[in-house]
Amino acid sequence: MIQPAFWKGRRVLITGHTGFKGSWLSLWLQGMGAEVIGYALPPATQPNLFEVAGVARQMVSILADIRDAERLGAAFARHRPEVVFHLAAQAEILPSYAHPAETYATNVMGTVNLLDAVRQTTGIRAVVVVTSDKCYDNRESGQAYREDDPLGGVDPYSSSKGCAELVTAAYRHSFFAPADHARHGTALATARAGNAIGGGDWSANRLIPDAIRAFLDRRPLQVRHPGAIRPWQHVLEPLAGYLMLAEQLHRQGPSFAEAWNFGPAEDSTHSVEQVLQVLVGIWSDGAAWTGDGTSHPHEAHHLRLDASKAIAALGWHPVWSLDSALRMTVDWYRAHSHDADMAAISRQQINDYCRQAGRSGTT
Repeated sequence: MIQPAFWKGRRVLITGHTGFKGSWLSLWLQGMGAEVIGYALPPATQPNLFEVAGVARQMVSILADIRDAERLGAAFARHRPEVVFHLAAQAEILPSYAHPAETYATNVMGTVNLLDAVRQTTGIRAVVVVTSDKCYDNRESGQAYREDDPLGGVDPYSSSKGCAELVTAAYRHSFFAPADHARHGTALATARAGNAIGGGDWSANRLIPDAIRAFLDRRPLQVRHPGAIRPWQHVLEPLAGYLMLAEQLHRQGPSFAEAWNFGPAEDSTHSVEQVLQVLVGIWSDGAAWTGDGTSHPHEAHHLRLDASKAIAALGWHPVWSLDSALRMTVDWYRAHSHDADMAAISRQQINDYCRQAGRSGTT
């Protein structure tokens, strides 16, 4: 269970705080009274959640590159966080084909820089390195991947996330060994989540943002791979997992310093076509989509996660169904299109999630 009292007044550093997940996580931590420090490049899109929800108003926001090891180290030395969430990344498959070297530099060496800054900073108790469900060696078998399955990736993005997992494991064994926790005091884990959806994502080449743009423009959405199966979940689901994991790393240390999956329930793994059928029904107002018959770079067809370890050991479990996740997403974008107070709307959705999670025993 997430304990808001645990976070009140606690110094938390988030890399990637200007991104989609990072902005939601920053808002959630601010609402619990944490002292939040963010380190990231400026937002990558216009508009973006970071700006429309005024995320910077209640935190220290450092706009800098994760590849700048010296500046990153200086931020750690100045702010001395207790808890670190590493979300900064090049997070898209298609751009990784266009810019593979940049993808590896950000996702692999950025992780090295982050962990080296942690290594040189005393007082850090918990570190959660966020990678991806795509870090696995996906053989398209249809099985749900578990944390001890082989890592891999045939595209630069997926491969870079597998590399980030290997880097984190090497730092954990070399510098933050669980057996030596009494000396160094730092517990280091990785988190692998499914396809996060929710309000405030304007990235290109992502299903929901692309769909919302098309629906608002009253044109049919062109879809690359309608049969592709992904572990869809609202962004607040994995963020709840990251928060619960960080609490346990801080409190229990070594026994939680490993890899963790956060994915939807078994019956919530859907194809792109199934997701769009629900989304079109919720949006209505002439929403439509059609298949894109042109060729595209390789993307995995079938990807599922087994989150049974997080369910059993952390007490985390999915709260919102696909229908609920899509309804909350549509509500957010409709509110934004009507110039609503998006900070208030976003915080209300976090509160709604927490209330429902509390009734179901999660938070």
